[in-house]
Amino acid sequence: MPEGPIATIIREKLTAGLSPERLVIEDDSARHAGHHHEGGMDGQPGGESHFNLTVVAAAFEGQGRVQRQRAVNDLLRAELAGPVHALSIRALTPAEADATLRDS
Repeated sequence: MPEGPIATIIREKLTAGLSPERLVIEDDSARHAGHHHEGGMDGQPGGESHFNLTVVAAAFEGQGRVQRQRAVNDLLRAELAGPVHALSIRALTPAEADATLRDS
């Protein structure tokens, strides 16, 4: 399924700002059907309001979890002020991502 307009904006901003080795954007809005914040850019039910992100980037080296979250939130400030209601962020360095894959 192709990405919607908000997911595309998220991908473009995170790619430009962090140069991630891996970026997974999951639109989780359907699980929040009926939620009072449901609806994304067009305000329609099921529309791009809740996302789960996995970002693997060398830019996170030497940063703690909170710093990484802030870096992502800063890049997506406009979207978080508008159509995006909830954002789950998993931000890893390449070494952490490799270790996670080995451990699973």
